[in-house]
Amino acid sequence: MTAKTSVISRRRFVAIAAAIGVVPRTAFARQLQSYEWHGVALGAEASLTLQHYDKAEAAEAINACLAEVARLEDIFSLFRHDSALQKLNLKGRLDGAPVDLRLLLAEALRLSEATDGAFDPTIQPLWALYARHFNKQPDAGNGPDAHDIAAARRLVNWRRVVMDGSTIRLLDPGMAVTLNGIAQGYITDKVGELLKVRGFAHVLVNMGEQLALGPKWDGSAWQVAIADPAQAGRTIATLPLESGAIATSGGYGCGFDQSGRFTHIFDPQTGAPAHHWSSVTVVTARATTADGLSTALTAAPASQASRLLGGLARGYGVPLNAATGGWL
Repeated sequence: MTAKTSVISRRRFVAIAAAIGVVPRTAFARQLQSYEWHGVALGAEASLTLQHYDKAEAAEAINACLAEVARLEDIFSLFRHDSALQKLNLKGRLDGAPVDLRLLLAEALRLSEATDGAFDPTIQPLWALYARHFNKQPDAGNGPDAHDIAAARRLVNWRRVVMDGSTIRLLDPGMAVTLNGIAQGYITDKVGELLKVRGFAHVLVNMGEQLALGPKWDGSAWQVAIADPAQAGRTIATLPLESGAIATSGGYGCGFDQSGRFTHIFDPQTGAPAHHWSSVTVVTARATTADGLSTALTAAPASQASRLLGGLARGYGVPLNAATGGWL
């Protein structure tokens, strides 16, 4: 989940890059209009669609959402040396950790427990190893040496993360945390909360994961496209969404090598990129949950998927609203 290479793009944390514009489209006679923003946030294509009566309110809300995304990036980014997460990784300890970091890390650790470690936020040393390897040898046909993989795997253990009040500690030297497998969902939810408080009821948020606050103004569902992992720009499914979240994970979006053989989602048990599924989509109430679950299920072998789903629905308290699907 995390070090920078020239190939990585899917879940890279970068500054928001886009013109902040509002494009109104008249929707019906009472002047309800659709206001849209399209750009890049968190290294992925992002968008906001607000159906509302007042152009100025919509524009102000969109600007507030983008400011919130930037604030959270300052906490979770692995590409900013002064982010809270980077400070934790560099020192192995962070006192006075921001509330958002504590909340999301606690949720990540809870998901780790519920998935028997299929989701593990301490996977960062493995990602860093693969990134270094392919930065030095971009055309390498093989991954890192088995000895180096074993050494990195010894640093992957979510149980060795301790949270005590506002202090977070990584118990073993060399450990590092990434939240890239769940943070897009968390930020999507935070943007949704901001808009809900402002009274917006017909919204589709896409900050890497999709969240609907109610249906469209006419009662119809938003249509969320699921990308074809084998062919860029092609859709393999379209799911209706009136309320709740959809998240899709797959190694296809972020590769270390040009062939796409070595990708960014790892099986913590083997230290190798997970190729059990080409794509996993989860539909549930919160984008944070959907994001984390889709990452966990992508990392888990197909033989474990049914057991994990059953355990998650019971022990993690997750209502899987519409479907959890995988494409081989």
